[in-house]
Amino acid sequence: MRKTIAVLALSLLATHVMAAVSPEEAAKLGTTLTPVGAEKAGNADGSIPAWTGGIPKNAGAVDSKGFLADPFASEKPLFVITAATVDKYKDKLSDGQVAMFKRYPETYKIPVYPTHRTVNLPPEVYESIKRSALNVKPINDGNGLEGFTGNRYYAFPIPKNGVEVLWNHITRYHGGNLRRIITQATPQTNGSYTPIRFEEEVAVPQLIPDMDPAKAANVLTFFKQSVTAPARLAGNVLLVHETLDQVKEPRLAWIYNAGQRRVRRAPQVAYDGPGTASDGLRTSDNFDMFSGAPDRYDWKLVGKKEMYIPYNSYKLDQPTLKYDDIIKAGHINQDLTRYELHRVWEVVGTVKPSERHIYAKRHMYIDEDSWQVALVDHYDGRGQLWRVAEGHAQFYYDHQTPAYTVETLYDIIAGRYIALGMKNEEKSSFMFGFAAKAADYTPAALRAEGVR
Repeated sequence: MRKTIAVLALSLLATHVMAAVSPEEAAKLGTTLTPVGAEKAGNADGSIPAWTGGIPKNAGAVDSKGFLADPFASEKPLFVITAATVDKYKDKLSDGQVAMFKRYPETYKIPVYPTHRTVNLPPEVYESIKRSALNVKPINDGNGLEGFTGNRYYAFPIPKNGVEVLWNHITRYHGGNLRRIITQATPQTNGSYTPIRFEEEVAVPQLIPDMDPAKAANVLTFFKQSVTAPARLAGNVLLVHETLDQVKEPRLAWIYNAGQRRVRRAPQVAYDGPGTASDGLRTSDNFDMFSGAPDRYDWKLVGKKEMYIPYNSYKLDQPTLKYDDIIKAGHINQDLTRYELHRVWEVVGTVKPSERHIYAKRHMYIDEDSWQVALVDHYDGRGQLWRVAEGHAQFYYDHQTPAYTVETLYDIIAGRYIALGMKNEEKSSFMFGFAAKAADYTPAALRAEGVR
């Protein structure tokens, strides 16, 4: 009898853990919580204001290339954190940020500005979020999603554990089908670098009219990346089918190598495989601050806290800047950065005993308003802090889309870093809403993409 009761109790517990939130909980979205699941209220002293709907679509001018005016250009920093004052503020900084002050005491700084809660997503995304709250359940030990159908955004707006918080970053809104031309830099310790130029596309299966629903049932996005400079790399093209449940169906990737003129499968484009043209300074799953399958880690939800994170980085994205203005020895030009006090979800990923990864632990901080990863501290197998990531975010108010201006990943041991996503010198900013065709995201299409 006792055994039967114990089994029943465990069964009920498993059902509770795996269930979507109740209608009563989901009703908090848009009332006490914002429509994406953040706390609507401000903090006690008002340094984080209440969310009042985000920034309007006409918050600033948009130039002929699509670059946005800084709606906060007239603001000055409230204060600037330096190596001399970091101890005063370290309760609101990550260990990685504190380490950056120790590594670069003369040049690293954090200018802190007034906080603006700018995120304001389209109504159809809010509808999708409410549907996710009521219907989505984790499967395969949290590594897959059940009930995630239709327009698929923000799987767990009211998360119960660490992997659900991470899923919100993975499934966040990117503005639909997106094209962008960006530059990556991997400076030497003296600041010298060779720009790597990419042309990229992200397409959503639901927004590809001729897509076979059966073929895309387990696909979250299609991603295509062409290297266009320097000449020695130009013509190489990467295609990724980003699957939802990567335990059931691993990420599918192919590379067209211009020198060999052939398409081949690329299983290394996952986990800790090397990032494209990154000089060994980032892994595949460092892209987008974190991307891919969460299955190699146990994800612990620590809770929420207030932190100074990169935010509203419009100054860093201005087309009047040159890449030389941004890329400096040791780290990017911190005079161009903007940090604000925001509430973040704190999640710690620890590699499972049965798995391997070059990062034994990832300490992550995820913005509550956008569900974008803002900061990550990466630790090696010895427990030593190794790489420090900062996602310099801005809100594309004209398209109601949060995104990164620049992603930086600092190797504090080697004294080098990678900066990905710059577009200041390119012919256009992000291009949202392009018409995608299913045939564009097949291995057969890669050869046509490659040019040398």
